[in-house]
Amino acid sequence: MKQKFNWRIILILAVLVLALLVVFPIHSGVLGKKDVVLGLDLQGGLYLVYEADLSEIEADSVEDVMKGITSVLENRVNPYGITESVIEQQGKDRIAVQLPGATLSDDEVSKIGRTALLEFREQSTDADGKTIWIPATGELDGETVVLNSNYFKDNTYVGMDEYSHVLLIFNFTDDGAKLSEQITKRLLGKPLGIFEGDNMLADPTVQAVITTSGQITGMSYEEASLLSKQLNAGRLPVSLKPIYSEVVSPTLGADFVRLALLAAIVGSVLVMLFMTAYYKVPGAVSAVALVIYAAILFALFKLFGVTLSLAAIGGFVVSIGMAVDANVLIFERMKEEIANKRTLPSAAQVGFSRAWSAIWDSNITTIIACIILAIMGSSIPGGSSVQGFAITLLIGVIVSLFTATFVTRTLLGLVISTPLGDKPGLFTPAGGKKNA
Repeated sequence: MKQKFNWRIILILAVLVLALLVVFPIHSGVLGKKDVVLGLDLQGGLYLVYEADLSEIEADSVEDVMKGITSVLENRVNPYGITESVIEQQGKDRIAVQLPGATLSDDEVSKIGRTALLEFREQSTDADGKTIWIPATGELDGETVVLNSNYFKDNTYVGMDEYSHVLLIFNFTDDGAKLSEQITKRLLGKPLGIFEGDNMLADPTVQAVITTSGQITGMSYEEASLLSKQLNAGRLPVSLKPIYSEVVSPTLGADFVRLALLAAIVGSVLVMLFMTAYYKVPGAVSAVALVIYAAILFALFKLFGVTLSLAAIGGFVVSIGMAVDANVLIFERMKEEIANKRTLPSAAQVGFSRAWSAIWDSNITTIIACIILAIMGSSIPGGSSVQGFAITLLIGVIVSLFTATFVTRTLLGLVISTPLGDKPGLFTPAGGKKNA
C-alpha cells in the first residue's frame, strides 16, 4: 500500500522543495531571485509625471490621444493586472503614474514613456558626400510610406539563435510584408538600419527578400524583452517627457504590514488547530496540506510578481478559507461512509469521489467570479485593487484544488496505510459515529 503512494509523495516533496527555494530567502529566493512586491498602500512607491507633446495634435483629437496614451502605459507597466499600478491623466497634457516600489533608474523611467517606434532606414549620401541614414520607403496604394513598427503584428518575442545570441523576432502585417518586399529587393547586398529614434539597434546586410518576418540582434535579453513588451502593448501616439518623480510613503504604514502579517499567521494557525481538534488525524493531514498550499501559493506570487496590497492579501485570506472548505466537504463525506460501516480506505476513496462534485461546483463559480472581477477592474479607473484581489483569489483557488484533491488525498491515504489506519476512532470527527 505504501508503494502505491511513493511517486505521489515524491512529487509533493519536489513541488514543496521548489516552492520553498523560491520563497526563501524572502527578499531574494534561491530560485527566481525575486523579492516580495508590496503595494503602494503597504510600502509606498514611485510617483511619476510625464508630459505629452501635443504640438502636432489637432485640438479635437487631444482627448482621444490622451486616452490612448493611458491605455498603452497601462499595458506596458501592468500587462498581467497584478502590479496594482495607478495611471491617470492630469490636466490637458500630463499623465501621472504610481508604481509599487522605488527601484526604477532614470533610464528605466524614460523607457516607460518612450514611443517604442522602430524605423527602417537605408544609406544615402548628403550634399557633402557623407554617408547618412534616410527612411526606407515603399509604395502602398500609390503613396510613398516609411516602413516602421506600425506594420508589425502584436506578437513580437525574444528568442535565441544557435550561437545563443539574443533575437527580437517580429512579423509583418500584410501591408508591412508588401513594403518589406519592395525595400529588401531594392537593398539586396546592402545594409538596412533599424532605429529607435536616433539610436541604431542593428544594421544587418540584406541577404534575401523579406516578406513575412524578421529579427533584430545586438541587444541584451533585458533590452529585447522590454522592447518586445512595449511593441506588443502598442505605440504611443506622441512622445512623453518625464518631468517629475518622487518616492511616496505608504498610506497604511509599516505597523499595518506587521499586524496584517501577524493576523494572517494567527488566523491560519487557529484554523489548523481547529481542524486537528475536530477532525483528528484527517484534520492534522489537512493542516500539513495547508502549509504546503501556502508555500506553493506564495512562491507563485513571487514568481509572477503579484503585488501584495491590502486587497491582494484579502484575496489570499479568502483563498485559505476556500482550501479549508474543500477539506471539510471531504471529511464530512468520509464520516458518513465510516458510519455506514465502510473500511477506512474505502471510506476515504468514496468520500473524496463524492465530495469532488461539490468542490468543483463551488470552485468553478468562484473562478468565474474572479475572471469577471479582473475584467471589470481593468476597465474602470482605480480598478487595480479589484484586479489584485481577483487575481490573487483566482490563483489561490486553483492551487487549493490541487492541494485538496491531490496533496490531502495522498497524505491521508499514506497515513491510513500505517498502523494508525487500524484505529477508526482517530479518523472520526468529534460527535461522529465510529465504525464498529
